[in-house]
Amino acid sequence: MTESCAARVTAAYRRIAEADRPEVWITLRPEEDVRAEAEALDSRLAAGDPLPLAGVLVAVKDNIDVAGLPTTAACPAFAYIPETDAPAVRRLLDAGAVVLGKTNLDQFATGLVGTRSPYGAVRNALRPERIAGGSSSGSAVAVALGIADIALGTDTAGSGRVPAALNGIVGLKPTLGLVPTTGVVPAARPYDAVTVFARTLTEAQRALGVMTGPDERDPRSRVWPDDVRLAAPPRPRVAVPRDEDLTPLSPGRRAAFAAAVERLEAAGVTTAVVDVSPLLLAARLLYDGALVAERYAAVGEFIARDPSAADPTVAGIILAAAALPAHALAADQARLDRYRAPAHGILSGCDALLLPTAPCHPDIAEVLADPVTVNSRMGTYTNFVNLLDMAAVAVPAGEADGGPFGVSVVTRAFEDQPAIDIAALLTGERLPAPLPGGGVDLVVFGAHLTGQPLNHQLTGSGARYAGEVTTAASYRLTALGTAPPKPGLVRVGPEHGAAVAGERWTLSPAALGRFLAALPAPMSLGRVELADGGWVLGFQCDPHSAAGGTDITGHGGWRAYLAAAGEGAGAATG
Repeated sequence: MTESCAARVTAAYRRIAEADRPEVWITLRPEEDVRAEAEALDSRLAAGDPLPLAGVLVAVKDNIDVAGLPTTAACPAFAYIPETDAPAVRRLLDAGAVVLGKTNLDQFATGLVGTRSPYGAVRNALRPERIAGGSSSGSAVAVALGIADIALGTDTAGSGRVPAALNGIVGLKPTLGLVPTTGVVPAARPYDAVTVFARTLTEAQRALGVMTGPDERDPRSRVWPDDVRLAAPPRPRVAVPRDEDLTPLSPGRRAAFAAAVERLEAAGVTTAVVDVSPLLLAARLLYDGALVAERYAAVGEFIARDPSAADPTVAGIILAAAALPAHALAADQARLDRYRAPAHGILSGCDALLLPTAPCHPDIAEVLADPVTVNSRMGTYTNFVNLLDMAAVAVPAGEADGGPFGVSVVTRAFEDQPAIDIAALLTGERLPAPLPGGGVDLVVFGAHLTGQPLNHQLTGSGARYAGEVTTAASYRLTALGTAPPKPGLVRVGPEHGAAVAGERWTLSPAALGRFLAALPAPMSLGRVELADGGWVLGFQCDPHSAAGGTDITGHGGWRAYLAAAGEGAGAATG
């Protein structure tokens, strides 16, 4: 980032004035306060402080705590001023981000339209007569208007994805619990997630990577499992819905969805048509059943004390849940459990599911005329995701019906990175290091290289390609008499060694353990010194076995040897 942090703040406030969208904000911080923070960041950068998000401008949905700023959840009577930041916010600030202010939302995060707020209906960034989508309406529009680099939202039924689709931006909805919900006003506590909006997947992923990690104050926070996949496979298999599952879409939106499927296929994705009706049925439980009791548990007592303080639609939804008997909630939780097996079975043999994000894009007037029905329709393809403990990535996918159209890549819990990789095939981005920070680097020099016969063992375990490497000039490479052909790397020291070309891959600790357990003789796993002086785990060979092979060190690497021998990379697979 070449522009100073202070200059970026000045540009953001200029853009706020140009956009003239006061309904986006509930609390906008004074420009001089934000610029002072940015100037302090510039000083820290000049002193060499590592700040991976230095100068990144953040808008925060006003149901997430920012110390010293009111948290209203779009209900003035509910407002309080927190003394501490929510962990999601604090982690961004510690990485060098700057908060511009708090954004408007559907009150108490109850809605997918962005109109249920006493601070005004948030207008769409591109089509002001249409809804922005909710409940994270202000956050999405702040990003889409080019004011904030990223924005925090929350997502229970789709609020981190629907506004992204309707405003032509990216929305990352992580696996439940990866980002703590401490300091977040709950909507339906078991199904709430903190989300990120950005204009690109790269920006969103960088922010989400900083925010993830458990918090002792959040009993639902989770850690990445040891066997997490860090990448989608080279040729992913993606499930797509049947034609009859797309009946809520207009012809234009159907055509846009079909075009997105074709783009994935052109990028090397294999698609499989599946019946997604179990997901759509599960989605209806969030509002049409007793699970709405979670909404009453969150803020019902506050609204019951003074219903007039709340938006009438929001109050009606939440207060109605007070009459639900406990056995009805238990029955719907059991019903949801019965949906889990068939729902997850839809992804059997597939890496992800592609769905439209929103079935339509109504005008604000249409929502005001029928606020409940239109709102319910907006969650057709999103409501089930958190109920079934899944992750999703919403990305732009062209236009339909005169406005932005978006799709979502939906995956199993903790498959966030494969979902992002598949979504990147639609955005055309080359992504940075994977989300989980606990991966292990492994260097390979032969049959596990890209295009070689054992590379599938890496890609099949979710390993992520991290670039080419060269060893220090202390190694010999020997062609071994194995099937399939492979070389052995032996450290001999700088007096007799040379540099050898290879590749770096990042994989989960469990995947590395499986590699080690299955490693055939004469191979072993040990530290390999690289040309840059670093030491990385890599495949090596015992000196006795290497002595019986053919020394090929002079070729500089396995691929060069195969080419010189007239075999080529393809012949090596035979």
